[in-house]
Amino acid sequence: MRPQRIALVTGANQGIGFALVQGLAARLDAADLVLLTGRNPERVAAAVARVDGTAQVEGRVLDVTDAAAVADLAADLQARYGGVDLVISNAIGPLTPDRPQAEQADEFIAVANGGTDAVLRSFTPVLRPAGRLIVVASSLGTLDQLDAKVQPLFEDGHTLDEIEQTVEDWRQTIHAGTAAENGWPEWINIPSKVAQVAAVRAVAATRRTEDLADGTLIAAVCPGLVDTRASRPWFDDFSQARTPEEAVEPILDLLLTGHVDPSTYGELIRDGKVLPWLGGKTTTRG
Repeated sequence: MRPQRIALVTGANQGIGFALVQGLAARLDAADLVLLTGRNPERVAAAVARVDGTAQVEGRVLDVTDAAAVADLAADLQARYGGVDLVISNAIGPLTPDRPQAEQADEFIAVANGGTDAVLRSFTPVLRPAGRLIVVASSLGTLDQLDAKVQPLFEDGHTLDEIEQTVEDWRQTIHAGTAAENGWPEWINIPSKVAQVAAVRAVAATRRTEDLADGTLIAAVCPGLVDTRASRPWFDDFSQARTPEEAVEPILDLLLTGHVDPSTYGELIRDGKVLPWLGGKTTTRG
């Protein structure tokens, strides 16, 4: 009999996060456990009640901007189950076009980037062999999306600490009104996504040999344009958009396929293809 699998999804009350939980619950076995997390207790409980699947689903209240709370949950899962098999970092802060982005930057960056970093720091050490840790990002997360002036700040070779400091320095320029003159784009979603992927790459670089030896995958994923509450204010044409349920299918395949293609390790993946960090033509996953 296969050992029990433990899965964790952050930002799972709605949209892509909920679809990931629903997909895992449907694909995993009755002995497996999927933890659905979010900040609001009522929304977490309501989301758990909506899941229809074979696996067990439990709710956990988790604010990913609280690094200590993320670390406590990781330690608890290590103590209870000897670690975790599947971790999906999906939490994202609110961002709308009807307010100045400087007013929204702190919460958005704290959730998207601080939350990603907290999950990477706390859950990579408790990821069991052949596990998967996936950060939901975007095709906007490739380095070529940034001005050449700031690209070197996220190039390979930086540590997670250094990536975090770069994000903090950028956040301060937003409030100082000097972001544009320092090379940062107006839309804060772009540097945020690049920083998420850079964080994944920084952590993966320290673990690559060990992880590939035991079939473990750390990567970022792009779900494409998805019709969700978060995306609707930013786009007018959703004729080519996917539903959350459609968008998560390739991600679920990546999570649950036994073989790890080394070319995907530490990379940004969309529909089974690697999006090159420096931009350009995608490469097909084997």
